[in-house]
Amino acid sequence: MRIAAKKPRSTRIRSTAPAAAHNLHSLADQLHSAAIHLLRQLRKEDDASGLSAPRLSALSVVVFGGPLTLGKLARAEQVKPPTMTRIVTGLEKDGLVERKDDPRDKRLTHIEATPKGRKVLAAGRARRVERLASTVGKLRGKELADLDRGVQLLREVIVRMRGEQA
Repeated sequence: MRIAAKKPRSTRIRSTAPAAAHNLHSLADQLHSAAIHLLRQLRKEDDASGLSAPRLSALSVVVFGGPLTLGKLARAEQVKPPTMTRIVTGLEKDGLVERKDDPRDKRLTHIEATPKGRKVLAAGRARRVERLASTVGKLRGKELADLDRGVQLLREVIVRMRGEQA
């Protein structure tokens, strides 16, 4: 006797209830839109850093994922190496990153955040979090509890998406 493999929940919903599948797509579409709008609103706080969006993004990758080679940084930012070279040169001139030779392979250079770079990035994050906290602070009781549960669910979705990529 053969035991059938258990189908993923989303497949069962789609195959047995087309309306539920439509609702899933609608919910996913709304979540996607809300995330983009939230990030656009918070990105306004980044203007205070004085850095362009590409430089700020690259600095963030270096701070949280570095030190990195120029090639790895370019791949992470989905740009060509010459473009990343210009971005890193600008960050370097501003004292936000520095290039360090690889002790094992003299052909490689690693991009590393300076203390000033870490400080700029931390200040930007603090501004975004403060703006968000100020707005969230206007919610009350059940709304805050619902938002808290929504954040937990969003984290679960992110973990599952990462698992699908593996």
